[in-house]
Amino acid sequence: MTATRKVVITKFGDVDVLKIVDDVCPPPPPGHIQIAVEYAGFNGADVNMRKGIYPFQRKAPLTPGYCLVGTVRTNGEGCNAFKPGDVVAVLTKYDADSELVNQPEKYCIKVPNGVDHKQATALLLDWNTAYGLVVQTAKVSKGQRVFVHGISGAVGCAIMILSKLQGAEVYGTASQRNHEDIRAHGATPFVYTDKNWIRNMQELGGAHAVFDPLGFESFDESYSILAPDGYLVAYGNNKGSLENGELRNPTGAILKLFARNLNVLSRKRTTFFGISRDSSTYKSNLTTLLDLVKNGTVTVPIKNVWDMEDIKIAHREWGRGSGIGSLLIKVSKD
Repeated sequence: MTATRKVVITKFGDVDVLKIVDDVCPPPPPGHIQIAVEYAGFNGADVNMRKGIYPFQRKAPLTPGYCLVGTVRTNGEGCNAFKPGDVVAVLTKYDADSELVNQPEKYCIKVPNGVDHKQATALLLDWNTAYGLVVQTAKVSKGQRVFVHGISGAVGCAIMILSKLQGAEVYGTASQRNHEDIRAHGATPFVYTDKNWIRNMQELGGAHAVFDPLGFESFDESYSILAPDGYLVAYGNNKGSLENGELRNPTGAILKLFARNLNVLSRKRTTFFGISRDSSTYKSNLTTLLDLVKNGTVTVPIKNVWDMEDIKIAHREWGRGSGIGSLLIKVSKD
C-alpha cells in the first residue's frame, strides 16, 4: 500500500460535496499498471457526475477524472508493455483525480517523446471524441458546412480544428467574449441566445453536419438547420447545467432525436455519439491524434489548468471565462 491523495465526490450535489482526502493505493492487480498521475482531464462529465446526472454512473462516493497522463510506477503480474518511468495516457472514466491509480495495461498508450503532456491529456477524451464525431461518424469532407454548438469548448474547439483540416466551412455558437479566438481559427461564430444562427444557416442552405452537446430543445433547433441530406450528431445533454444548473431527464429528447430517423421521406439523419475505451477505434484514434500533435499538424488549445487542491474552483468556473480549448487538473505537485 502506498499513500496517495485524491478527490472524492462524497455525495451528489453542489461543489461543497467535493473533498480531497488522504488514502492508500494498493499494488496493481494482475493485468494492471500503477500510474503516478501528472494531469487529469476536466469536462462536463465531471460536473454532471458530481450532480449525479451522468448516464449510468457509479453511486457516490466516487473519485472523478475521465482521463489522465502520468508515469508508470510499477507493473502488475503479467504486464510487460511498459517499464517504470514510461509516460502513458489512458481513458479511465473515473479515478483520474488521484495521485496514484491502477489501470488495466491494455487501455494504456505510451506518450511519444516530444509530445506536450497537457496536450496529450486533452487528446484522450476531448479530441478522441471529436475525431470520432468528425472523421468516423459524420465523415466530414471538403466543402461541407459544419455547425458546432459550444465551439469554444473542449470538444467543440477540437471539432472546429479537425473539420477545418478536412476542408469544411465551420460555423458555431459561443459566448461573444470568445468570438475573436474562434475567427482566428477560420470559423464563423454566432451568439446562441439570439437565435440568428438559425436563419443564417438556413439561408446558406443548411449544415451538412451539426454537432450538438446541449440536448433538449437544442436538438430541435439543430435539426431545423440541417441541409436536405444533413446529419445531426448529438453527444451530450449539457443545456440545463450550462444555463442554470437545472437537472433534467434527457430520455424524452433522446427518443425524439432517434424517432426522426423513422421519416422515410427525409434524407436527414440523427444519432447520439458516445466514447468508450472498449471501442475498436479507441487506441488507433488516439495514436493518430498523438502523431498529429508530434508532427506539428495540430496544436491543442488549453484554456485553463487548475491544481487538484483547487478542484472546487474548477467546478465553479466550468463553462465560464474567456478562451477556447480544453480544461485540465494538475494532479502531481511537482
